[in-house]
Amino acid sequence: MSQSLKLIKEHASNPKFWLIIGVGVAGIVVLVETRRRTRRNKTHKQDFGAFVERFEILPFPQLPPSAAKQSLSALTFAINETFDVKDYVTGFGNPTWKSTHKKAEKTALVVTALLKSGATCVGKTVVDEFSFGISGENKYYGTPTNPRMPSCAPGGSSCGSAVAVAAGLVDFAVGTDTIGCVRIPAAFCGIFGFRPSHGAVSTIGVLPNAQSLDTIGWFACDPSILHRVGHVLLQLSSVETKRSRRIIFADDLFQLSTIPTQRTIHVIGKAIENMSGYQDPKHLNLCQYIDSKVPSLRLHEQSTHRQNETSILKTLSSVMLSLQGYEFKTNYEEWVKSLKFKLGRVSDHVIAAISTVYDNIKALYKVRTEMRGAFQSLLKDDGILVIPTVADSQLKLNTTKGFSSEFHDRTFALSSIASVSGCCQVTIPLGYHDGCCVSVSFISFHGADKFLLDAVLDIYSTLREQVSVGFDLVSLPDISGNMETSELLKEKNVKAYLRRGAARESLLCYEEALEDFKHALVLEPQNKDASLAEKRLRKLMS
Repeated sequence: MSQSLKLIKEHASNPKFWLIIGVGVAGIVVLVETRRRTRRNKTHKQDFGAFVERFEILPFPQLPPSAAKQSLSALTFAINETFDVKDYVTGFGNPTWKSTHKKAEKTALVVTALLKSGATCVGKTVVDEFSFGISGENKYYGTPTNPRMPSCAPGGSSCGSAVAVAAGLVDFAVGTDTIGCVRIPAAFCGIFGFRPSHGAVSTIGVLPNAQSLDTIGWFACDPSILHRVGHVLLQLSSVETKRSRRIIFADDLFQLSTIPTQRTIHVIGKAIENMSGYQDPKHLNLCQYIDSKVPSLRLHEQSTHRQNETSILKTLSSVMLSLQGYEFKTNYEEWVKSLKFKLGRVSDHVIAAISTVYDNIKALYKVRTEMRGAFQSLLKDDGILVIPTVADSQLKLNTTKGFSSEFHDRTFALSSIASVSGCCQVTIPLGYHDGCCVSVSFISFHGADKFLLDAVLDIYSTLREQVSVGFDLVSLPDISGNMETSELLKEKNVKAYLRRGAARESLLCYEEALEDFKHALVLEPQNKDASLAEKRLRKLMS
C-alpha cells in the first residue's frame, strides 16, 4: 500500500483531515482558473480578437521635396480581410474561400495610397463571413471583443477594424460599407466611422459584395485623423471656399430610436447655437419627403402592401437588400454552388441571396437613381441631415435578438438611406446612455465628402463640451425641465460607469477602467464602490 493511501486510511474518520483536503483541492481549482482567465485576458488585451493576421508593411520612401511631411506619417492602420495585399491571400472572412484562392499579385489601391502617405499597415482584421452580416460574429475567426462593452457585439461586417481602433491598437482602420458595415460597428464601438459617397474611393483590389452599394469606409477615434485619412483616400484639395451649413433634423427617424431623442437634438442644437456659419436648424419628416420624391419606391411599397408612414423606409431597406442579394449572386453564385461546405452564422443570408430569383431589377435601380436626385434636391450644397446611426443599443453576445426581423428592420431602415442614395455619412460618437454607446449620424449630398469631413472637424469640440463627460449626454435636463427624471438618469449613468469599469478591469485594461471609476465619482462623489475601485486600481498601477 502506498504512503498516500495509508495516510488516508488512518485519518479517514477525522473531519479536519477532509477539510484540509477540500481546501487544497479548491486552492488548485482556483489557481488553474485564475491562470486560465489571465491567459484569456492577456489575449484580449493584446488584440481583442480584432486581427486575422499580423504583419508590418512600412510606408513608401518619401519622394522629394523631403521638406513636405507625409500627411499620415507615423500613423498605423489595419485593413479588413477583403483588401488585397501582395503575397497574401484575401480571406473574405471564410477559410474555405481562403484555401481555394491564390495569393494576391497586387495591393489594393486604397492600401497603396495610405502607404504612400506615410502610414504603416500592421495587419488584416476580422470581417463577417463574405462581408454578409451586421453583428460582427464570425464562426471561424471568432467575434472581436467590443472594447467599450465587452459583453456586447461589436457590430459588422467590418468588426475587426472597428475594434482595433476602439481598443487603441491602431490610429485608424479601413473597412467596407455596403449596407451599414462601417457605420454600425462605429456606433456600437463608440468611434467615428465614415462612409464616403458611392464611387468616391477606388475599390480596385477589394473583394466586392454588391458593387452598386459598396464603398470603402474608415474608422478613427480622433476627428482630425478621420479628416486626414479622408483627404488621402478622396484625393481632396486642402483649400475650399467656406460655405454656410444648414442642419436638418429628421424628427420622425429619431422616433425610431430607443435612445432619448430630445437630448440628442438638444446637444447638437446647443453646439451650433453660437457657432459662425451655421443657419438655424430645420426639422423634417423624412419619410413623408421620400414618399413624395421617390415615386418608384411608392409603387414598390404598394406592391408589397406596406401602407403606413414609416413603412416607406422598410420598403427602401428591402430594395437595398434585394440589390445586395442580386449583385452578390451575380458575383459568387458559381463559386458557392461549386463547393458544398458549411457556412457561418450568416449562411441563411448567403443561401437566400444565391437561391432567390430576382424580378424587375430595373425597378430597383430606378429607386436608387430617384433617391440620389431627391437627396441632391433636399441637401443642395449646404445641407447636413441629422439622423440616429442605429435605432437600438448594442446587442448582447450569444443572443438571438441580433438576428430577429425587428432588429434588422429598424437597423436597415436607417442604413438604407445613404446606401441607396449614395450620399456620404459619418457616425459621430456622443457618449453613453445606460452603459451603451450613443452616436448620431450626419448625411450630406453625394460628392460633398470634404464638406462633411470639415463640418465634423469644425463642430466636434463644441459638441463634446455639450456632451460633457462620457455619457453625461443623458444627464442633461429634459426639454420640459423635469429635474427628477434627470437625477434618475444620473443614478443609472453612475451604475453604467461602474459596470463598464469592472468589465475593463477584468480585461486588465486598468487605465481605461480607472477613467470610468473617476467619471462615476464626478457624477456621484460619495459613491463608495467607485472610490474603492479607484484606490484599488491606483495601487495596482503603482
